[in-house]
Amino acid sequence: MNSNVRRYPGFGLFSLIFFLYLYLPIAVVVFYSFNANRIVSNWGGFSLHWYTTALSNAALVGAVKTSLFVATIATVLSTIVALMAALVLVRGRNVRFRRVSETIVNLPLLLPEIVVAVAVLILFSEMGLTNGLLKLTIAHTTFCIPFAFLPIRARLQGMDADLEEAARDLYASSWVAFRRVTLPLILPGVFAGAMLAFVISMDDFITSNLLNSGGATTLPVYIFSLIKQGVSPQLNAISTLIMIVSVVLATVAFLLQRRQ
Repeated sequence: MNSNVRRYPGFGLFSLIFFLYLYLPIAVVVFYSFNANRIVSNWGGFSLHWYTTALSNAALVGAVKTSLFVATIATVLSTIVALMAALVLVRGRNVRFRRVSETIVNLPLLLPEIVVAVAVLILFSEMGLTNGLLKLTIAHTTFCIPFAFLPIRARLQGMDADLEEAARDLYASSWVAFRRVTLPLILPGVFAGAMLAFVISMDDFITSNLLNSGGATTLPVYIFSLIKQGVSPQLNAISTLIMIVSVVLATVAFLLQRRQ
């Protein structure tokens, strides 16, 4: 039996307060990003000056390129590793230590990120690895694997294994059965895992800040450096642009999932 939420007194007011608390700060950031005054709290009229300044900022553009490069490579690698791990752990037969293996795959998700970041930093120092982009890519790939693994595993567990057996009965090889049957059916889970890994990589600060070196400054690290100098309309403009891109990506992902 479905319950009407309107029957609960105060529920509508509580929902309104909740959404105001959640989205009002975002609306304030967007509003003041069009402020012509350099002082954030004083409205000086409507202007797109800070958007022009942000888009012409070479350091900002470099940070965005670094974040996109690292996130793209980390997403591809982590999704491939997560897909192979999910196939083995869900579809594999006579897999020893299955639960232990799942725990190891999900370990970066279970541990505090600062612990993983410090461990990776010590490891790279002992190895003598100095390339900043390479360090970021390896680290991001590592902690993105469990985020890509969980949706793919869930999709595989919900898939009927008889479909793969039917393909085998029709003399399809293992690769053909995977490419023509398994992969199309689990593709929404693969896409969801890849999108989640990409967002997590783009949003990461702790690991990126510890591994930050010359030429490897990501967007969150760059924004943090701006905050230390004080909040400015340019920072609001950058935040608004990031929100717009996030909304566009989320909308595209939703439409693709709905179409599939």
